Amino acid sequence: MKVSKKDMENVAVLSRLSIPEAEAAQYTSQLDAFLAYVENLKSVPTDSVKPTTYALPVQNVFREDVVKPSLEREAALANAPLREDGYFKVPRILEE
Repeated sequence: MKVSKKDMENVAVLSRLSIPEAEAAQYTSQLDAFLAYVENLKSVPTDSVKPTTYALPVQNVFREDVVKPSLEREAALANAPLREDGYFKVPRILEE
């Protein structure tokens, strides 16, 4: 695939890049070389390769759900800037 100057300008517009005229030819040849390499990848036989999400096997690591004593309410509220009736009080952000 040969990338033209117009193709490069279109890519620059779509990606919101400002490419100086002096560098446009260099970027055009680099994009052309990249696309040629990608074309080579099409010739790699992948029919026997199963689709995968991850390269390594993934397993979930769960811990047992065990009830444990938690932080005392007064200790949790000790540094709260505002509190009311044993709860954190926060400024209202939603309007009715």
